[in-house]
Amino acid sequence: MKYLPTILIFLITISCNNNNNNNTNSIKKSEPFEEKKASSELKVEYDSTQITDRQNEVMKVDEILFNGKLSRYFSLVEFEKVFGKSDSIKQLAKEEPCTFIFDTELKNDNSNFDEFLYYYKEGSRFENYKEKIAVDEFRFTNSNFILYKGVKLNSSTTIDDLQKLFPNAIDNVDTMDVYGEGNLQVIQLREDENNISDGHINIFIKNGKLYYMHWWFPC
Repeated sequence: MKYLPTILIFLITISCNNNNNNNTNSIKKSEPFEEKKASSELKVEYDSTQITDRQNEVMKVDEILFNGKLSRYFSLVEFEKVFGKSDSIKQLAKEEPCTFIFDTELKNDNSNFDEFLYYYKEGSRFENYKEKIAVDEFRFTNSNFILYKGVKLNSSTTIDDLQKLFPNAIDNVDTMDVYGEGNLQVIQLREDENNISDGHINIFIKNGKLYYMHWWFPC
């Protein structure tokens, strides 16, 4: 019986070692699971950020050059230098648009309304007041084109080409019944990042090619 205490001490020591090994193994097994969970949460957060920004793209006016030379606003002298003489001229008073570009120049009594004119050239329409002119509607006829962020867009530009610049807008492409034209595909581009403007730019597509653009503003 004198060996009994020695045997008991030996058995207790073995038992403690086994418990320590089991605890160590359980900790090591849990670590990969926690790391995998954290990685998954990061991926979900990243993906949701990408999905939320699905607004149509912005087309800033200061990034456009008409025929590679003129911004949207220019002088009558510059108009004739780049586009030549107008094909026709009409008074806004007779066309009766619900909005117009140089409306801040209109007198309170409308006494100068007859001085506001539309200049037409190869299907495009420009608004004029005295020596100032602005693009209202631009047709990609003949050799007319725009440079946008250095990229040339003209009547040969395809819808696939436009998708590289405006992927969200092309995803939201719609069809509009346009007077004198019939049904045309159209995309809408915002005028500013913060959506301050109530208007937008309509880009019309015909037979899969860029056709014309128009600044739209609500009445």
